[in-house]
Amino acid sequence: MPLIALAVAALAVGFEQLIQWEYGPMGIIAFVALSIGLKAKNTMISGIGAVILVMLLAQSG
Repeated sequence: MPLIALAVAALAVGFEQLIQWEYGPMGIIAFVALSIGLKAKNTMISGIGAVILVMLLAQSG
């Protein structure tokens, strides 16, 4: 069980670093808002994070 938790944490940190490298500080803010909103089950905060991420993805494409 601890090995699975460690692997999930490592993947989360890796994904966060990828977002930071690709989209800068605004990407991290959006990712944090999305994850906090999902953990707190707050649809407004997770929606804001998701919209920011989508806008960043649309802008780069």
